[in-house]
Amino acid sequence: MLGLFIGENMQNDTVVALATPPGEGGIAVIRISGDMSARIIEKLFSDKSRNKVKSSDLKDRYFNYGYITDYEGEVVDEVLMVYMKAPRTYTREDIVEIHCHGGMVPVRRILELVIAAGARMAEPGEFTKRAFLNGRIDLSQAEAVMDLISARTEEAAKASIRQLKGSLTEKIGSLRERLLNLLAHIEVTIDYPEEDIEDVFLDDVANALTAARQECRRLLDSADQGRLVREGIKTVIIGRPNVGKSSLLNALVSENRAIVTDIPGTTRDVIEEHLNIKGVLVKIIDTAGIRETVDLVEKIGVERSRDMMKEADLILFILDASEPLGEDDRKIMEWLGGRRALVLLNKTDKPAVIDEAKVSELVKADVIRTSMVDGTGIEEVKDYIYNMVFSGELTADNEVFITNTRHKEALIRADRHLKDALSSIEALVPLDIVTIDIRDALDCLGEITGESLTEDLIDKIFAEFCLGK
Repeated sequence: MLGLFIGENMQNDTVVALATPPGEGGIAVIRISGDMSARIIEKLFSDKSRNKVKSSDLKDRYFNYGYITDYEGEVVDEVLMVYMKAPRTYTREDIVEIHCHGGMVPVRRILELVIAAGARMAEPGEFTKRAFLNGRIDLSQAEAVMDLISARTEEAAKASIRQLKGSLTEKIGSLRERLLNLLAHIEVTIDYPEEDIEDVFLDDVANALTAARQECRRLLDSADQGRLVREGIKTVIIGRPNVGKSSLLNALVSENRAIVTDIPGTTRDVIEEHLNIKGVLVKIIDTAGIRETVDLVEKIGVERSRDMMKEADLILFILDASEPLGEDDRKIMEWLGGRRALVLLNKTDKPAVIDEAKVSELVKADVIRTSMVDGTGIEEVKDYIYNMVFSGELTADNEVFITNTRHKEALIRADRHLKDALSSIEALVPLDIVTIDIRDALDCLGEITGESLTEDLIDKIFAEFCLGK
């Protein structure tokens, strides 16, 4: 399938784009890729003595100091230019990079000149798309490029780098190879029907399919963890008024992000903040205090708090340890309804009247004692959030995560086909029917690496990339 794309759809034209963010900066990098890269730079680049440089004189991967000039010989900018010869490049095509001053005028003028010399503006993600179509990387690695660019924490970046280096490719490739070998053995058996199919052979097929399903399930089990690594943990702070919700938000982000007063109902709307806890992205949301109220604005805030609870990956339920449980506290406990929660017994700097064991039993959640006055328990809360993603020794350094929704959906479909194949064997369905589900599972796995994808879907995936990459 990949060869089909290369043969029929790979464009031979030369493309150009700004590879650095637009706007003012110290330098900007303009990237050109394609067969005409060297000829285009011949027309535009002059060395420090203002002599035009022939492409045959350019050394591969050497920076050249000089000038970009227009067709009347006027200097547009002083630049560094590097020529990289195919196939040892990002796209496996000839590439030229022009490092110019990072102002809007020189960048715009150089882009105009390169286009006038025969290039066209690259589409979003087109450089990486060419790397994929030319066989330098597979589709999961290409997607990891964009994940790395958009990573907001160290752990998300590590997971992207592992995928870029081929960790997921290796897993999927090994699984596909096992299924291909199984398919070949089945087809040999079908092609030589003189011998009855022995029960031991059917057992071997069933065992192989079961092992393949187990591998699929292992990868799928990492998907929720991978999503948290990539997108972050949506954490909602909940509780009745004046239990310390806003104070907790301020303590976690280490700044006075929310207004804190002794007046109930101070927080009437949700307040969102992002923080990095040991490399894990956390989207933390402070909500309005939950209580019975006739105030229309506060009532709307309470409803929003409840809606946020339904969408949360983790709920931080705060109780005032210095006061008995109230009706509002018990109402929140009912709303939790088995969701992932951590109970914080706050204000432990005061005499406690709440029974910690009873609270843990009622909510069926872990309990941490906290005080916003002296900082008690704040580090424990952070550790809990981190361990929610990386339990024990599990880190992004030593595990393959499914961080991409498209990959997860493909694995779910592959697992379903393998399950159907196993059911068919148990029902003594003819093996040629069983092979249909095995082939479908192979196609689903191939979608992850790009070995069995339509051109339209590939275009859609790369359209989500940034320009210049």
